[in-house]
Amino acid sequence: MKVGDIVWSPTHGNVSFDEMYFLIKKFICEFPECEYEITVGTDSQNHSLTKTVLCLAVWRKGKGGIYFAETKYLRKITNIRQKLIHETSMSLELALKLTERFKIDSLDYNITAIHVDAGKNGPTGRFVSEIIGWVKACGFDCKIKPYSYCASSIADRVSK
Repeated sequence: MKVGDIVWSPTHGNVSFDEMYFLIKKFICEFPECEYEITVGTDSQNHSLTKTVLCLAVWRKGKGGIYFAETKYLRKITNIRQKLIHETSMSLELALKLTERFKIDSLDYNITAIHVDAGKNGPTGRFVSEIIGWVKACGFDCKIKPYSYCASSIADRVSK
């Protein structure tokens, strides 16, 4: 998600990156005493093209949440490792961008974790260590299946 991009939210419809940022701040400021998790995750599905969905979720613990998703289509990616790298790089790019924006605005918000649609079981298992190491080297916690709900549940649902 870049400045000028349009993202979709089931709560707010189509919004720009700047509007999304404002809505996140507004959501958190409504109940500043609550605990929040801000997560970023990406999933993709192969059709005639690869449909990739980048998702940002803000969970107000115990009181619901909001999410935003951006969908992109690109040439079909059939290599699992390449697909995971592409998904993770999209998530990291957004997380780094938001972290920088929070700092510029002197907000004490943090990306809680990058959620990766990979797990120790199945065909993605052999790439888990590599992906976790990469995400941690970028300064973020990394969650994999079954704990990566932003990628493996929300983005997955939108990508189908």
